[in-house]
Amino acid sequence: MTDYSGAYINFLIHFHTDRDYFECHEILEEYWKAHPEHPLSRSFVLLIQIAVAQYHERRGNRRGALKMLQSPDMYFHPEQISELGLDPERLREELEERKKDLARDGRPFTDLNLPIRDPALSLLCQESCRSSGLQWGVLSDIQNDELVHRHTRRDRSSVIEERQLQKERKENQRRSTLEPRTDG
Repeated sequence: MTDYSGAYINFLIHFHTDRDYFECHEILEEYWKAHPEHPLSRSFVLLIQIAVAQYHERRGNRRGALKMLQSPDMYFHPEQISELGLDPERLREELEERKKDLARDGRPFTDLNLPIRDPALSLLCQESCRSSGLQWGVLSDIQNDELVHRHTRRDRSSVIEERQLQKERKENQRRSTLEPRTDG
């Protein structure tokens, strides 16, 4: 059995239970950034983009969703997807169909279910759901504005603070390389 990370399991659970695609993105992106050398990192990017596409599509941003699904081809590595317990052929088919649907106007939003192929992974997710009182495969609550428009309602103070720190570091670094040396 493959040893799946807790972040990946949490990603799958949010993706298929509360359909909090924003949280899916946050969970897996944090893990991906903390483990840049992970052998499956490209497939993590693919899954992050799929979650972001779902988030955009559910909000009515079809162009944003389609854009997110255009670039995954460079991150689509069937062997890595298999290692993540998913069916790469079915996933590719579903993503291609989703792109076609997004290019046509008028189709209502539908949740995407990731095609889990590994029975052990499926069982792990199901057991986690049961112990948490969650139901696998429920539909998005599109009436829940907190869920649908999550990025507009979250506290961004830590993100803003981190960006400011990065900006100051870059500026200080730039200044130190431009200042004339006086030792000598």
